[in-house]
Amino acid sequence: MTDPLAQQAAARWGAHVVRLLSHRENAVYEIRLADGTRAALRLHRPGYQDFAAIRSELWWCAALAAEGVAVPAALPHLGGDLLAELPGGRAASVIEWVSGVPLGAGGQPLPYQPAQNLRLHHAFGALIAQFHSATDRLTLPDNFTRPRWDIAGLVGEAPLWGRFWDHPEATPRQRARLTEARDFLHGRMTIHLAAGAKIAPIHADLLRENIFVDGDRLSLIDFDDSGWGFRLFDLGTALAQNLDEAAYPDIRDALMEGYGTTDRAMVEAFTLMRCCASVGWAMTRLAPGDPVHPRHLARAMDCAARVIG
Repeated sequence: MTDPLAQQAAARWGAHVVRLLSHRENAVYEIRLADGTRAALRLHRPGYQDFAAIRSELWWCAALAAEGVAVPAALPHLGGDLLAELPGGRAASVIEWVSGVPLGAGGQPLPYQPAQNLRLHHAFGALIAQFHSATDRLTLPDNFTRPRWDIAGLVGEAPLWGRFWDHPEATPRQRARLTEARDFLHGRMTIHLAAGAKIAPIHADLLRENIFVDGDRLSLIDFDDSGWGFRLFDLGTALAQNLDEAAYPDIRDALMEGYGTTDRAMVEAFTLMRCCASVGWAMTRLAPGDPVHPRHLARAMDCAARVIG
Protein backbone atom coordinates (compact mmCIF):
# COMPACT_ATOMS: atom_id res chain seq x y z
CA MET A 1 0.00 0.00 0.00
CA THR A 2 1.32 3.43 -0.95
CA ASP A 3 2.28 5.77 1.88
CA PRO A 4 -0.54 8.35 2.19
CA LEU A 5 2.10 11.06 2.57
CA ALA A 6 3.55 10.09 -0.83
CA GLN A 7 0.08 10.30 -2.36
CA GLN A 8 -0.43 13.74 -0.84
CA ALA A 9 2.94 14.86 -2.16
CA ALA A 10 2.29 13.52 -5.67
CA ALA A 11 -0.99 15.41 -5.76
CA ARG A 12 0.96 18.66 -5.33
CA TRP A 13 2.42 17.94 -8.76
CA GLY A 14 -0.91 16.77 -10.20
CA ALA A 15 0.54 13.27 -10.31
CA HIS A 16 -0.17 9.80 -8.98
CA VAL A 17 2.19 7.28 -7.38
CA VAL A 18 3.13 4.21 -9.42
CA ARG A 19 5.50 2.37 -7.06
CA LEU A 20 8.11 2.69 -4.35
CA LEU A 21 11.60 2.65 -5.87
CA SER A 22 13.80 2.78 -2.78
CA HIS A 23 13.70 3.68 0.88
CA ARG A 24 17.30 4.26 1.96
CA GLU A 25 17.97 7.79 3.14
CA ASN A 26 14.99 9.29 1.30
CA ALA A 27 11.83 7.51 0.18
CA VAL A 28 11.77 7.62 -3.63
CA TYR A 29 8.70 6.82 -5.73
CA GLU A 30 8.00 6.56 -9.42
CA ILE A 31 5.11 8.85 -10.28
CA ARG A 32 3.20 9.79 -13.42
CA LEU A 33 2.45 13.42 -14.12
CA ALA A 34 -0.89 14.48 -15.56
CA ASP A 35 0.44 14.19 -19.13
CA GLY A 36 1.75 10.66 -18.47
CA THR A 37 5.38 11.69 -18.08
CA ARG A 38 7.40 9.56 -15.65
CA ALA A 39 9.17 11.33 -12.82
CA ALA A 40 10.68 10.54 -9.42
CA LEU A 41 9.16 11.82 -6.19
CA ARG A 42 11.45 12.17 -3.18
CA LEU A 43 10.25 12.40 0.40
CA HIS A 44 13.33 13.84 2.05
CA ARG A 45 14.51 12.27 5.29
CA PRO A 46 13.41 14.39 8.25
CA GLY A 47 16.17 16.17 10.12
CA TYR A 48 18.96 15.60 7.57
CA GLN A 49 19.03 18.57 5.19
CA ASP A 50 17.00 21.67 5.98
CA PHE A 51 14.79 23.39 3.42
CA ALA A 52 17.46 25.92 2.47
CA ALA A 53 19.99 23.16 1.76
CA ILE A 54 17.47 21.15 -0.29
CA ARG A 55 16.56 24.24 -2.32
CA SER A 56 20.27 24.78 -2.98
CA GLU A 57 20.61 21.19 -4.21
CA LEU A 58 17.60 21.56 -6.52
CA TRP A 59 18.89 24.87 -7.90
CA TRP A 60 22.32 23.37 -8.52
CA CYS A 61 21.02 20.30 -10.34
CA ALA A 62 18.75 22.43 -12.52
CA ALA A 63 21.71 24.66 -13.39
CA LEU A 64 23.90 21.63 -14.18
CA ALA A 65 21.18 20.17 -16.41
CA ALA A 66 20.94 23.51 -18.22
CA GLU A 67 24.71 23.27 -18.82
CA GLY A 68 24.20 19.90 -20.52
CA VAL A 69 25.35 17.70 -17.61
CA ALA A 70 23.49 14.39 -17.35
CA VAL A 71 21.72 15.03 -14.05
CA PRO A 72 17.96 15.17 -13.43
CA ALA A 73 16.50 18.64 -13.00
CA ALA A 74 13.81 19.35 -10.43
CA LEU A 75 10.25 19.93 -11.63
CA PRO A 76 8.04 22.65 -10.09
CA HIS A 77 4.78 21.67 -8.43
CA LEU A 78 1.41 23.17 -9.36
CA GLY A 79 2.16 26.20 -7.20
CA GLY A 80 5.36 26.88 -9.11
CA ASP A 81 7.88 26.00 -6.41
CA LEU A 82 10.49 23.21 -6.60
CA LEU A 83 9.92 22.13 -3.00
CA ALA A 84 6.75 21.24 -1.15
CA GLU A 85 6.30 21.24 2.62
CA LEU A 86 4.05 18.38 3.72
CA PRO A 87 2.10 17.91 6.95
CA GLY A 88 4.52 17.41 9.80
CA GLY A 89 7.21 19.49 8.07
CA ARG A 90 8.44 16.78 5.66
CA ALA A 91 9.97 18.10 2.42
CA ALA A 92 9.09 16.68 -1.00
CA SER A 93 10.55 17.29 -4.44
CA VAL A 94 10.10 15.79 -7.90
CA ILE A 95 12.91 15.28 -10.40
CA GLU A 96 13.05 14.19 -14.01
CA TRP A 97 13.04 10.48 -14.71
CA VAL A 98 16.46 8.96 -15.42
CA SER A 99 16.48 5.96 -17.76
CA GLY A 100 18.86 3.05 -17.36
CA VAL A 101 20.11 0.85 -14.56
CA PRO A 102 22.63 1.46 -11.75
CA LEU A 103 26.28 0.87 -12.60
CA GLY A 104 26.29 -1.85 -9.97
CA ALA A 105 25.58 -2.60 -6.33
CA GLY A 106 27.85 -2.43 -3.33
CA GLY A 107 29.29 -5.76 -2.21
CA GLN A 108 28.64 -7.43 -5.57
CA PRO A 109 31.11 -7.90 -8.46
CA LEU A 110 30.64 -5.53 -11.36
CA PRO A 111 28.56 -7.27 -14.07
CA TYR A 112 30.65 -6.24 -17.07
CA GLN A 113 33.34 -7.70 -19.27
CA PRO A 114 36.77 -6.21 -18.48
CA ALA A 115 36.99 -3.95 -21.53
CA GLN A 116 33.47 -2.58 -21.01
CA ASN A 117 34.17 -2.06 -17.34
CA LEU A 118 37.16 0.15 -18.14
CA ARG A 119 35.23 2.07 -20.82
CA LEU A 120 32.44 2.76 -18.34
CA HIS A 121 34.82 4.00 -15.65
CA HIS A 122 36.69 6.18 -18.13
CA ALA A 123 33.34 7.72 -19.13
CA PHE A 124 32.40 7.99 -15.45
CA GLY A 125 35.58 9.98 -14.75
CA ALA A 126 34.86 12.25 -17.71
CA LEU A 127 31.32 12.88 -16.43
CA ILE A 128 32.64 13.82 -12.97
CA ALA A 129 35.07 16.25 -14.64
CA GLN A 130 32.23 17.69 -16.73
CA PHE A 131 30.00 18.41 -13.76
CA HIS A 132 32.90 19.86 -11.74
CA SER A 133 33.79 22.16 -14.65
CA ALA A 134 30.15 23.12 -15.21
CA THR A 135 29.84 23.98 -11.51
CA ASP A 136 32.86 26.27 -11.78
CA ARG A 137 31.09 28.22 -14.54
CA LEU A 138 28.04 28.88 -12.37
CA THR A 139 27.44 31.91 -10.21
CA LEU A 140 26.05 30.41 -7.03
CA PRO A 141 23.21 32.36 -5.41
CA ASP A 142 23.96 34.16 -2.17
CA ASN A 143 21.67 31.79 -0.26
CA PHE A 144 23.37 28.64 -1.58
CA THR A 145 24.04 26.42 1.43
CA ARG A 146 25.23 22.83 1.65
CA PRO A 147 27.24 20.78 4.19
CA ARG A 148 31.02 21.07 4.17
CA TRP A 149 33.08 17.98 3.35
CA ASP A 150 36.28 19.86 4.16
CA ILE A 151 38.97 18.84 6.65
CA ALA A 152 36.76 19.62 9.64
CA GLY A 153 33.79 17.85 8.07
CA LEU A 154 35.80 14.71 7.36
CA VAL A 155 38.34 14.32 10.18
CA GLY A 156 37.61 17.15 12.62
CA GLU A 157 36.25 16.73 16.13
CA ALA A 158 32.67 16.42 14.84
CA PRO A 159 32.72 14.98 11.31
CA LEU A 160 29.54 15.08 9.25
CA TRP A 161 29.14 11.29 9.42
CA GLY A 162 30.49 10.72 12.90
CA ARG A 163 33.76 10.02 14.71
CA PHE A 164 34.69 6.85 12.84
CA TRP A 165 37.78 6.27 15.02
CA ASP A 166 35.44 5.85 18.03
CA HIS A 167 33.27 3.11 16.51
CA PRO A 168 32.04 1.07 19.51
CA GLU A 169 32.28 -2.26 17.65
CA ALA A 170 35.87 -1.70 16.54
CA THR A 171 38.53 -3.74 18.27
CA PRO A 172 41.30 -1.86 20.09
CA ARG A 173 43.62 -2.60 17.15
CA GLN A 174 41.05 -1.31 14.65
CA ARG A 175 40.42 1.80 16.73
CA ALA A 176 44.14 2.53 16.85
CA ARG A 177 44.41 2.05 13.09
CA LEU A 178 41.45 4.33 12.43
CA THR A 179 43.02 7.00 14.64
CA GLU A 180 46.25 6.62 12.67
CA ALA A 181 44.26 6.94 9.43
CA ARG A 182 42.56 10.08 10.72
CA ASP A 183 45.92 11.70 11.49
CA PHE A 184 47.37 10.58 8.15
CA LEU A 185 44.41 11.93 6.19
CA HIS A 186 44.40 15.22 8.09
CA GLY A 187 48.04 15.71 7.11
CA ARG A 188 47.52 14.73 3.48
CA MET A 189 44.48 16.99 3.05
CA THR A 190 46.31 19.89 4.70
CA ILE A 191 49.16 19.54 2.22
CA HIS A 192 46.70 19.10 -0.66
CA LEU A 193 44.93 22.33 0.30
CA ALA A 194 48.19 24.23 0.66
CA ALA A 195 49.21 23.04 -2.80
CA GLY A 196 46.17 24.73 -4.35
CA ALA A 197 43.33 22.23 -4.08
CA LYS A 198 40.00 24.01 -3.94
CA ILE A 199 36.96 23.45 -1.78
CA ALA A 200 33.98 23.55 -4.15
CA PRO A 201 30.58 21.88 -4.56
CA ILE A 202 30.92 18.10 -5.03
CA HIS A 203 28.48 15.20 -5.21
CA ALA A 204 30.11 13.41 -2.22
CA ASP A 205 28.19 10.14 -2.72
CA LEU A 206 29.16 8.74 -6.13
CA LEU A 207 28.39 5.13 -5.28
CA ARG A 208 27.51 2.64 -8.01
CA GLU A 209 23.83 2.94 -7.15
CA ASN A 210 23.94 6.66 -8.00
CA ILE A 211 25.40 6.22 -11.50
CA PHE A 212 22.87 5.16 -14.13
CA VAL A 213 23.91 3.42 -17.33
CA ASP A 214 21.70 3.63 -20.42
CA GLY A 215 23.63 2.24 -23.38
CA ASP A 216 26.62 4.55 -23.77
CA ARG A 217 25.07 7.30 -21.65
CA LEU A 218 25.87 7.77 -17.95
CA SER A 219 23.85 9.95 -15.58
CA LEU A 220 24.37 11.07 -11.99
CA ILE A 221 21.54 10.97 -9.46
CA ASP A 222 21.01 11.57 -5.74
CA PHE A 223 22.75 14.79 -4.74
CA ASP A 224 21.30 14.47 -1.23
CA ASP A 225 24.78 14.40 0.39
CA SER A 226 26.33 16.98 -1.91
CA GLY A 227 28.23 19.85 -0.41
CA TRP A 228 31.46 21.82 -0.33
CA GLY A 229 34.48 19.55 -0.48
CA PHE A 230 37.65 18.37 -2.17
CA ARG A 231 37.09 17.47 -5.81
CA LEU A 232 39.14 14.26 -5.60
CA PHE A 233 36.88 13.04 -2.79
CA ASP A 234 34.34 12.32 -5.54
CA LEU A 235 36.85 9.98 -7.20
CA GLY A 236 37.74 8.32 -3.91
CA THR A 237 34.06 7.70 -3.20
CA ALA A 238 33.60 6.19 -6.65
CA LEU A 239 36.52 3.82 -6.05
CA ALA A 240 35.71 2.68 -2.51
CA GLN A 241 33.23 0.03 -3.68
CA ASN A 242 35.76 -1.34 -6.17
CA LEU A 243 38.52 -2.30 -3.77
CA ASP A 244 37.64 -6.01 -3.97
CA GLU A 245 37.61 -6.04 -7.78
CA ALA A 246 40.54 -7.99 -9.25
CA ALA A 247 40.95 -5.24 -11.83
CA TYR A 248 40.89 -2.45 -9.22
CA PRO A 249 44.17 -0.81 -10.39
CA ASP A 250 42.88 -0.68 -13.97
CA ILE A 251 39.49 0.65 -12.85
CA ARG A 252 41.22 3.35 -10.78
CA ASP A 253 43.48 4.36 -13.65
CA ALA A 254 40.59 4.45 -16.14
CA LEU A 255 38.54 6.67 -13.81
CA MET A 256 41.52 8.97 -13.23
CA GLU A 257 42.33 9.19 -16.93
CA GLY A 258 38.71 10.03 -17.76
CA TYR A 259 38.71 12.70 -15.07
CA GLY A 260 42.07 14.10 -16.11
CA THR A 261 44.23 13.67 -13.01
CA THR A 262 47.50 11.85 -12.44
CA ASP A 263 47.58 12.38 -8.66
CA ARG A 264 47.23 8.70 -7.78
CA ALA A 265 48.48 9.14 -4.20
CA MET A 266 45.79 11.72 -3.41
CA VAL A 267 43.04 9.73 -5.12
CA GLU A 268 44.04 6.72 -3.02
CA ALA A 269 44.06 8.88 0.12
CA PHE A 270 40.50 10.04 -0.61
CA THR A 271 39.48 6.42 -1.25
CA LEU A 272 40.68 5.65 2.27
CA MET A 273 38.87 8.76 3.47
CA ARG A 274 35.59 7.46 2.06
CA CYS A 275 36.15 4.04 3.63
CA CYS A 276 36.69 5.69 7.02
CA ALA A 277 33.72 8.04 6.59
CA SER A 278 31.51 5.03 5.79
CA VAL A 279 32.50 3.50 9.14
CA GLY A 280 31.15 6.65 10.78
CA TRP A 281 28.02 6.60 8.59
CA ALA A 282 27.18 3.05 9.70
CA MET A 283 27.91 3.87 13.34
CA THR A 284 25.41 6.74 13.38
CA ARG A 285 22.64 5.12 11.30
CA LEU A 286 22.61 1.35 11.81
CA ALA A 287 21.70 -0.68 14.86
CA PRO A 288 24.45 -2.29 16.96
CA GLY A 289 25.30 -5.74 15.62
CA ASP A 290 24.30 -4.92 12.04
CA PRO A 291 26.53 -6.95 9.67
CA VAL A 292 27.48 -3.78 7.80
CA HIS A 293 29.63 -2.65 10.74
CA PRO A 294 32.29 -5.39 10.52
CA ARG A 295 32.30 -5.18 6.72
CA HIS A 296 32.98 -1.45 6.73
CA LEU A 297 35.59 -1.81 9.44
CA ALA A 298 37.38 -4.59 7.53
CA ARG A 299 37.33 -2.56 4.31
CA ALA A 300 38.83 0.45 6.09
CA MET A 301 41.56 -1.76 7.57
CA ASP A 302 42.42 -3.25 4.17
CA CYS A 303 42.48 0.17 2.51
CA ALA A 304 44.62 1.64 5.28
CA ALA A 305 47.13 -1.19 4.87
CA ARG A 306 47.53 -0.37 1.20
CA VAL A 307 47.48 3.44 1.45
CA ILE A 308 49.41 4.00 4.70
CA GLY A 309 51.39 0.78 4.79
